[in-house]
Amino acid sequence: MIQQIVLKSRPVGVPTSANFEILTIEIPELAKGTVRLKAHTFSVDPYMRGRMSEAKSYVAPFAVGEPVMGGGVAQVVESRAEGFKAGDFVLGMVPWQDQMVVDAAGLQVIDGNIAPLSYYLGILGMPGMTAYFGLLDIGKPQKGETVVVSGAAGAVGIVVGQIAKIKGCRVVGIAGDQSKVDYLINDLGFDAAINYKTETNIAGVLAAVCPDGVDVYFDNVGGEISDAVISQINKGARIIICGQISLYNATSQPVGPRIQPTILKKSALMQGFIVSNYASRFPEGFKALAEWVGSGQLKYTNTTYHGFEKLPEAFIALFEGKNLGKLIVEVK
Repeated sequence: MIQQIVLKSRPVGVPTSANFEILTIEIPELAKGTVRLKAHTFSVDPYMRGRMSEAKSYVAPFAVGEPVMGGGVAQVVESRAEGFKAGDFVLGMVPWQDQMVVDAAGLQVIDGNIAPLSYYLGILGMPGMTAYFGLLDIGKPQKGETVVVSGAAGAVGIVVGQIAKIKGCRVVGIAGDQSKVDYLINDLGFDAAINYKTETNIAGVLAAVCPDGVDVYFDNVGGEISDAVISQINKGARIIICGQISLYNATSQPVGPRIQPTILKKSALMQGFIVSNYASRFPEGFKALAEWVGSGQLKYTNTTYHGFEKLPEAFIALFEGKNLGKLIVEVK
């Protein structure tokens, strides 16, 4: 018998524990091309909130009554698939179950000797790839430019800021907790950081810490924070739309400043992207990120919850700003 966590109901506003349910089911037999896995570590990510809604998006919604799916690292217990053997650790999109039988076609064998297994869900996985391709392909930061990152202490933001520093930029982060602000400056080398929860005039503070304006804005948050940053952009600025976490739980669409006149007057570029757009180039991203991690130029941290049953709690914590870096759940 195995445990699984299903979406019991679709959240209205901020998700709660009542939207999830833990069930006990029987594990199916292996068929050709499948493997039986024991869960090791799960990733919880803001984009998963969108999949809990029926609204049309770039990926199909979760079905009510079915297990939630997300990034995970697991160990092969039994295999009927070529290239996978018992004991291997694999990475893939997997159901929220403590054990599972899945098609091996969507899995990748990973090496825990290269980096901690959790890194494959973070800096060497989807968040790292998101930061790498979003910043470098769309933002195209140049030495001496000013890069601003919202959600700067999250899984993607901390990588964006450090890559921008590697490229010789001045980096300003925006986060929602003083300990996060201190971490960005003291541990990661950001040039400045702003606590948006204690500052009443974000645009004014930005003007002070970005005296030469903003050349690149990596937007993980949206809402009023992004309105303030966009008001400070320079001519030819690049705005990367990665996430809009401030709006994910909104029950109606808020109306903010019309930014098109600013984009027009500044000849600025604004582009959204999904990391899967770059799937064919993931080996390039992995190589660069692994080299920077190995040389100590990129640091990383996780916020870790322990226990399979903690998955809903950990997911909800994303929207309460409780994570520093990547939020993961280790199954013990």
